[in-house]
Amino acid sequence: MDDTDLLLLSAVQDGFPITPRPFRDLGQALGLEEKEVIMRLAELQKEGLVRRIGPIMDLRKLGRSGILAALAVPVDEANDAAKVVSEYPEVSHNYLRPSDSGYNLWFTVSATDSRIQEILQEIRLKTGRKMLVLPTLRIFKIGVKFDIV
Repeated sequence: MDDTDLLLLSAVQDGFPITPRPFRDLGQALGLEEKEVIMRLAELQKEGLVRRIGPIMDLRKLGRSGILAALAVPVDEANDAAKVVSEYPEVSHNYLRPSDSGYNLWFTVSATDSRIQEILQEIRLKTGRKMLVLPTLRIFKIGVKFDIV
């Protein structure tokens, strides 16, 4: 990663252009060709520095909601359980955390209420594990911007 990558990362998190040619427009702002912007972002994604480029939407205005859930999974079975959870496109985060309570595989699901219940039931059946479900009651943080440069 070089200084140009850092500038590109900073520009992308500050507001991706909603235009017919967003990569060209990003490039023009940074003095880069469109192809170079696309190549650099693809490489940053391949390296794991960028997970995705996409909008942050107000789920409630779209008739959807979100939950945070956790499974109690032995660490040596976590990869298999994580694969089950990650099968669902409605899951945006899935991670293992140390826990005294036993609930250590945490994930988020965003969908309609009925679809969330369907997904949770399927995950319970497929994994055979206890699940803790924490519905979203109030949103406190909408976005995060890192001081990269």
